[in-house]
Amino acid sequence: MFLLKDKGIFYTDDGIVLTIFRYRYKVIGGVILLKYISIKEASENWKISDRRIRALCNQGRIEGATKIGRNWSIPADATKPVDAREGVRKTYFGLEYDFSYIDSLKEAIDRHRPFSKRLSDLLHEKLIVEWIYNSNAIEGNTLTMSETKVVLEGITIGGKSMVEHLEIINHREAILFIGDLIFNKEPLSEWNIKNIHALILKEIDNQNAGKYRTENVAISGAKNIPSKHYEVNYLMQKLIAEYQNDWRNYHPVVRATLLYGEFVKIHPFIDGNGKTSRLLLNFELMKNGYIPIIIKNEKRAKYYDALDLAHTTMNYEPFIKMVSELVIESEKLCLSVLE
Repeated sequence: MFLLKDKGIFYTDDGIVLTIFRYRYKVIGGVILLKYISIKEASENWKISDRRIRALCNQGRIEGATKIGRNWSIPADATKPVDAREGVRKTYFGLEYDFSYIDSLKEAIDRHRPFSKRLSDLLHEKLIVEWIYNSNAIEGNTLTMSETKVVLEGITIGGKSMVEHLEIINHREAILFIGDLIFNKEPLSEWNIKNIHALILKEIDNQNAGKYRTENVAISGAKNIPSKHYEVNYLMQKLIAEYQNDWRNYHPVVRATLLYGEFVKIHPFIDGNGKTSRLLLNFELMKNGYIPIIIKNEKRAKYYDALDLAHTTMNYEPFIKMVSELVIESEKLCLSVLE
């Protein structure tokens, strides 16, 4: 390791966290950019106990918090997490659904676990290509299903833009990333949501990749008006708190649907919200042992109508029904390969 100071900036090896005077710094690109504080300092700044801050770090609710050995380092500019006990609890409608058939299919699939490598590869190839194709097609990507498969194999399609190619490649990277989160049993956090979004917009819009929007937006054709840009940070913290607390006893399909719908309602990013939300939905399903679903491009009108109804009336019944039908479709596909 080396440490060099030049004009007030320290240079050293990437990934190293150094203590300089009373502060810790993280190294990115050989330059020390991020200042960290201790749990005790955060406790003093936010007026909450050390024990509470440790719990928030373990839950992934302090963005950018890093564990080094047994200690946590917290970015000096981190925002105090919202207390889940604050504010009025939302009332949702239409959350009741008979999931017995869905769960019976899941049990049938689970009896075949662990899958052989051949079966895993077969399922992965079929689901990934369709997932990436449809999620991008919904947003206007013109690559066909077969062209999507070819791009994933590393071949460039003539007459198609570089952005359309990057949308396909980036989506695969984001799917692999949520797979890693599930494998490592990492909790859902704002930090990881931003990382998912950063992968979606990588080399397409680096300026906004992984960053909450700083301007207001409108959704064409939708009755719902997204939150004001200055509300985004607060609402995203509330969303994670609600997900971790108020929704914990709901069926995984309900949690996945609410996570999807409420995230889109906030619309935290300037672009890429649709793709990110569909990744979050499948993250929650996969984390609980369900097969990821594919919202088909040709069904997007029905999908948008159900989503808009949920946003304007808090009635999630049509959307939960739609997601449940897609879960059954994915489960049946999986069983047709397994049996």
